[in-house]
Amino acid sequence: MVFKCQEDSFLKQFKTKVVSSEYATLDWTNSAGQVLSLKGFNVICEDTILFPEGGGQPCDYGTLDGFSVRNVQRKGTTAVHFVESPQSFDAGLEVLLVLDFQRRLDHMQQHSGQHLISALFDREFKYDTTSWFLGSSASYIQLSTPHLISRESLDLIERQANDLIREGREVSVLLVDPEVAPEFSKKLPKDHEGLARVVRIEGIESNMCCGTHVTNLSQLQCVKLLYAEKVKTNINVHFVVGERVLTKLGEVFQREQQLTQALKGGPAQHLDLLQKLQQNVKGTRKSFQQLLKDFATAEAERLEDLPKKERPKYFCLHRRDGIEVDFINTFLRLAPEEIFYFLTVSEGVSAGSSAKGHMVLRGNPEIVQQLGPQFLDLLEGKGNGKEGSFQGKINNLAKLQDCQELLEAQFKPKKIVEAAQPASGS
Repeated sequence: MVFKCQEDSFLKQFKTKVVSSEYATLDWTNSAGQVLSLKGFNVICEDTILFPEGGGQPCDYGTLDGFSVRNVQRKGTTAVHFVESPQSFDAGLEVLLVLDFQRRLDHMQQHSGQHLISALFDREFKYDTTSWFLGSSASYIQLSTPHLISRESLDLIERQANDLIREGREVSVLLVDPEVAPEFSKKLPKDHEGLARVVRIEGIESNMCCGTHVTNLSQLQCVKLLYAEKVKTNINVHFVVGERVLTKLGEVFQREQQLTQALKGGPAQHLDLLQKLQQNVKGTRKSFQQLLKDFATAEAERLEDLPKKERPKYFCLHRRDGIEVDFINTFLRLAPEEIFYFLTVSEGVSAGSSAKGHMVLRGNPEIVQQLGPQFLDLLEGKGNGKEGSFQGKINNLAKLQDCQELLEAQFKPKKIVEAAQPASGS
C-alpha cells in the first residue's frame, strides 16, 4: 500500500473517508517533555497524507476535521490515526486531513539528507550505513567501520553534499515490483503488500525507502556534519540539515555571546580565558582543601587536648563547603576514639535543604547500628556500616535537626525510678 503522503510529500490538505473509528488512549510526550495521557479514537481512513512512523522517520502530526492527530502508525496496509477527540467518527464520513507541514519539511530534510550523506560515505570510503536515528535536534547515521573518522573526512563529505545541493539534483520515487527486483524484497517488512518504493537521487543512489522526501536536493538548503564518535564496533556521524543548520547556528552564536559577556573577552580569546580560569579554579580548590584539612586537624586536636573527664559523650560537626569526604577522614584519623561522632559534609548553602552530601557515624557499635538506618531514612540516603562505623550518601538536610535530637536523646541521662517500699504490718 502506497499512501497519498508517499505519492506527494508536499500535499498539505486532503479529503478522504473514514473506514473505522475505535475508542483509544495514548501516552503522548509534548514538546516540554511531559507525558500526557490522552483520550480519543483510533481512526482508519481510505487514504492519508499523514505519514505513519516507519523507516526511522517519526510520524506526522496534523488535524482530522479540526481535531489534533497525535500519532499515526502503520498496520498492514492501513494507517491508524490517533485523534484527540471527544466524539467518534462514523464510517463513510468524509473528513479533511490537514498536515503540520513544518514538522513534515523538517523530517523530509533530515531523511533525504541522510540518504545523501550515506551515499557519499559509501562512494568515498565504502562505508555502509547500518542504521540511522532522526532526533528532535540532531540526527546520526551508524557506519559499519571501526575506524574513527577524521574532521578532514567529515569536511570532505560535507563539501560534496553541499555542492550537490547547489547543483539541485532531482530526487524521485520509483515504484518497483519486489518479485521483478529481488534485491529490494529482502528489506521489506513481512506484512508489506504491493509495490515497493525506491528513492532515487539523480546520479548518486537508488535506495528502497518508505519515508517522505524532498523532490530536489536544493530543498535541503545545506548540510552540516557535526562530529563522529565510536560506538562499540561502529561509528556514528551526527548531522543537521536545512532549517536545523540555522537553528544550530543561532544556538551557537547565542552561547558565544554569553561566553563573551561572562569571560570579558571576544570569541578568539575564549579558549585561553577558559584555560586560565580552570587553572585558577584548580589552584583555589587545592588551597581550599588544605584549609579544610587544617580545620579538621584543629578540631580533632582541640578534642584530644581536653582532659578525658571533660570530653563530650558525643560530637557533631556539619560542614556545607561541598562534599569533601577527606575532611571527615582527616578529622576521624586524629580525633579521640571514645567519643561518638555524627559528621556530615554537603553542598553549599545555596543548594538549600535538598542539598546532597555524605554522612558518617563512628562510636559504640550498638548505637551506630541503631541510629545509622534511622538517620539515613530521615536524610533520604543510602548506606551501610559495620564495627562501630556507618556511612552513606544523603539527599536532603531538612531533617538534620531531627537526627541531632535523636542523638541527644540517646545520650541523655536516664531517670532512675526507685521501687516503692512495701508497707510494714501493724
